Amino acid sequence: MKFQPLADRIRPTTLGDVVGQPHILGKSGLLRRMIESGNTPNMIFYGPSGVGKTTVASIIASQTDRKLYRLNATTASIADIKKIFDELGTLMAPNGALVYLDEIQYFNRKQQQSLLEFIEDGRITLIASTTENPYFYVYNAILSRCTVFEFRPVEAKDVEPAVRRAFRLANPALEVPDAVCAHVAAACGGDVRKAMNAVELLAASARNDTVTLEDAQQAAQRSSMRYDRDGDQHYDILSGFQKSIRGSDPDAAVHYLARLLEAGDMISACRRLMVIAAEDVGLAYPPALQIVKACVDMANQLGMPEARIPLADAAILLATAPKSNSGITAIDAALADIRAGKSGEVPAYLKDAHYAGAAKLGRGLTYQFPHDYPYHWVEQQYLPDTLKDAQYYIYGDNKTEQRAKAYWDAVKGVK
Repeated sequence: MKFQPLADRIRPTTLGDVVGQPHILGKSGLLRRMIESGNTPNMIFYGPSGVGKTTVASIIASQTDRKLYRLNATTASIADIKKIFDELGTLMAPNGALVYLDEIQYFNRKQQQSLLEFIEDGRITLIASTTENPYFYVYNAILSRCTVFEFRPVEAKDVEPAVRRAFRLANPALEVPDAVCAHVAAACGGDVRKAMNAVELLAASARNDTVTLEDAQQAAQRSSMRYDRDGDQHYDILSGFQKSIRGSDPDAAVHYLARLLEAGDMISACRRLMVIAAEDVGLAYPPALQIVKACVDMANQLGMPEARIPLADAAILLATAPKSNSGITAIDAALADIRAGKSGEVPAYLKDAHYAGAAKLGRGLTYQFPHDYPYHWVEQQYLPDTLKDAQYYIYGDNKTEQRAKAYWDAVKGVK
C-alpha cells in the first residue's frame, strides 16, 4: 500500500472541517459565500505554509465538479498549462478545469502574462497560491483578474482539536495527555501541517502506547518560529519592533527583539535600534544616540547569547524614552523642496571667501560672525532668497526641545 502522510489522511473535505480562517471561511466570510454560491472567480491565496490554501482549493474543485490540476511554479511551465487547456471538453475534464498553481511568485513576468490567454478563456479557473506578498511578486495583469484572499496562521486553540483527531487517527490506542496536545498546537506556529507531522512522529515513536510531554517538546522544538530574512515575516517583525518602541511599549519591544535574535538576525536588530534612536527618540533625548550605539557595539563584540543583554537594554531605553520625530520631519521637508527644484543660490556673504580674489567677486563681504555678538547670535539670512521664509524644523513638545525653544526665543526676542 502506498504510504500516505497523516496530514493528507486528515485533510478536510468540507469547509466546515477546515481549521482556522474564520475571517474568510466563517459563516459570513466572503470566500465561503462565494464558494457556496457556485461562483468561482480566479483567485490568489496568500499566506504562510500549512494554513489550508491547498485544502480549500481541493474543496472548491470538489463542490464545483471540476477536475483539479495541481502545479508548482518551481517546476511547472506554460507548456503544462497548455496541456491542461488541450484536455478541456474531453472526458478528462468535461466541466472545465481548476488549476491550483502553488508558489506563483516563481513564475517570471513572461510566464505570468502567458497565463492570461488561458484564464480569460473562461474554461480554466486559476487559484494561485503564494507565501509572499502578491502585491510585490505577482504582476498587475494577473492581480487585476484575480481576487486576493489572505490566509493567516491558525491560532493554537483552533489547532488543538485537529491535533486530538490526528492522534486518534494515527493510533486510537494511544494515551495522549491534554498537555501534549496543547504543546503541539502551540508549538506549530500556526502551521497545521507542521502539527500533523509532529503528531505522526510522536505516534510512531510512542513507548507503551503513551505520548509524553518531553517527547512532544523534542518533536516540536523551535517549530513555532516563522521567519524569512527576505520575505514578509522579516519586514513585518521589524515593523512591529519599531512601532512598538515608537508607541512606548517596552514589553512588545523585547518580544519582537527576541524573535529577531532567536531567528539569528542580530544584524537587523542592531540596525533598526540605531534608526529608532535617531528617528523616533531623536532630539527629545539626544543621549539615546550614543547609548544605543554603545549597546550595539557591545553586542557585536560579545556575540550571542550575551549580546541579547545590551540589545534589550537599548530596546527598553528607547521604548521608555520621550519621543520626537522633529529631526526626520525637518530633513524630509527640506528634501521635498530640493526634489521639487526649490533651491536657489547661496547668499553671497555666506559663500566661501578663503581664497585670493574672493572679495572682488563679492564673496563674504557682509557676513556677520555670530561669535562676535552677545549669546553668539546675530540676525541675518542664511537660506537662499527663494526660500528665505521656509520653516522645516518645528520644536517638539518634549522638555528638551521646549527648553531649547525657550532659550532661543529669549535670545532672539521672540514674543
